[in-house]
Amino acid sequence: MLDTLPHNYEGFSTLGWPEIEAFCTELQDYPLTAENVDDWLKGWTRLEQLIDETSTRNYVATTVDTTDEIAEKRYLDYLENVITPWRAAEQRLKEKLLATGFQPEGFAIPLRNMRAQAELFREANLPLFNEESKLATEYSKIIGAQTVEWDGEEKTLTQLRPFLESPDRDVRERAFRVSSARRLQDRDALHALWVKFLEVRQKIAANADMPDLRAYQWKNYLRFDYTPEENLQFLDSIEKVVVPAAAKLLERQRQQMGVDVLRPWDADWRFTIDPLNRPPLKPYTTSAELRGTSSSIFHRVDPMLGDYFDIMDRENLLDLDNRKGKAPGGYCTYFANAKRPFIFMNGVGGHEDVQTMLHEAGHCFHAFESSKLPYYQQGDVTMEFAEVASMAMELLAAPYLTNDNGGFYNHPEAARARADHLTKLVRFWCYMSVVDGFQHWAYTHIEDAKDADKCDAKWTELWQRFMPVEDWTGFEAELGSYWHRQLHIFEIPFYYVEYGLAQLGAVQIWRNSLTDQAQAVASYRRALALGSTATLPELFATAGAKFAFNEAILRDAVSLIEATLDDLESA
Repeated sequence: MLDTLPHNYEGFSTLGWPEIEAFCTELQDYPLTAENVDDWLKGWTRLEQLIDETSTRNYVATTVDTTDEIAEKRYLDYLENVITPWRAAEQRLKEKLLATGFQPEGFAIPLRNMRAQAELFREANLPLFNEESKLATEYSKIIGAQTVEWDGEEKTLTQLRPFLESPDRDVRERAFRVSSARRLQDRDALHALWVKFLEVRQKIAANADMPDLRAYQWKNYLRFDYTPEENLQFLDSIEKVVVPAAAKLLERQRQQMGVDVLRPWDADWRFTIDPLNRPPLKPYTTSAELRGTSSSIFHRVDPMLGDYFDIMDRENLLDLDNRKGKAPGGYCTYFANAKRPFIFMNGVGGHEDVQTMLHEAGHCFHAFESSKLPYYQQGDVTMEFAEVASMAMELLAAPYLTNDNGGFYNHPEAARARADHLTKLVRFWCYMSVVDGFQHWAYTHIEDAKDADKCDAKWTELWQRFMPVEDWTGFEAELGSYWHRQLHIFEIPFYYVEYGLAQLGAVQIWRNSLTDQAQAVASYRRALALGSTATLPELFATAGAKFAFNEAILRDAVSLIEATLDDLESA
């Protein structure tokens, strides 16, 4: 099928919608039978992969340089002129397949997902999706333009990270004050943007006959295995189990630092602030060193995973360094037709860059393993398990952080890095609860969420519930608007609890690796290779974990982390 379809992105990206529509029409008009449905799906897969890759490459171009107006225009034009009509055509293809009742091998779960997506589809939402994407681009531009003067030099806020992690408390405080003041300058602009997001999303949910965006996203994110109410119960369990554990860790840190109270520049969970005032870890100086040492680690975790990473390095699929005008954060995306993942991050030479590399590489390995499945729709893995791939890799790679295992550190440094990582795991569950709780509130109290002061107040309330240790006296405005820096809240609504659920799965895989590392990695890879051909509980089970998030399983995970931290401290 589709004999004249270009074979690669370069050839396809020059086509406009009239040429692409002809391929859609060929698929739509093709008489489906039980005998030819496989060939038809492969044709649909080829077309979908080319459209997906073109759109993804256009998006990547806007993030590697947020000042590139040509790239931005290309991205937005493609959304408007190709992705919008494609979504309508794709809906017709889904309806065509669903009407036949055919179920190719390995397609039960994709069909289940397809039904949910087809039920949500409304043509009236297509221009609204484009509007969402434009607003997300605007968010990236605002954040990407945030710079400050530091000792006579212009620096991005990401480049301030080494100073926010300085062993000198005065330097940390100065960096905190400077960066926070810069962020507050954009408070009004970001809140105005947030209101636009809310209004667009209200319309999307209403068009799909959903009571609110939460109900819409639950179906859109294919959350068949837990409800919003169970999600909120997970937050309650975190409050009971994890918050006391985090408070205990921070009290130990306060005592080690010899301060009366922990201030924001002493205890930001995102940063590595050493309570013994040791200089920050400096694992690498150049991106070449980061790539080479990361490769060495992945080869020790599993030779094939190391080979996957080396392919990305050779093919320039790693954009690692921070620079002015680059979008914030880090991500892994996938060029579907080329069957290649791509890592984007903002490295500045600290240990957090190592963790980001391990995390995003886990997503890459997932992409490589599942790319062997024959149909595009079999790779649509929900985030609850996609994040297991990334978070488990952070833990599976931990034994190889030492120099004698090919890693970045001597043994004391590696112990310090691991302790920092495990401490952040505990504290992340707390922070995740703030972000997730904020989104549950915002989209079920939509008019209140349009009020900047009410948003700041709700964020502060949730922070005090789940992150009660730091003293923010005098910085109430900075705390209230902290949510502005969380891009998920703006760009990917309701995408955050997945990290907390996945972290529980990752800790279980790590527990298995403590008795048999090779077997744990083998089970992990088998689960990645399933793509979306199994249910969420089945994916967890194949990886050697249980999909559950009650108090008991959470307590087991926290106990393992606490015991390991005790061992690392006494080593």
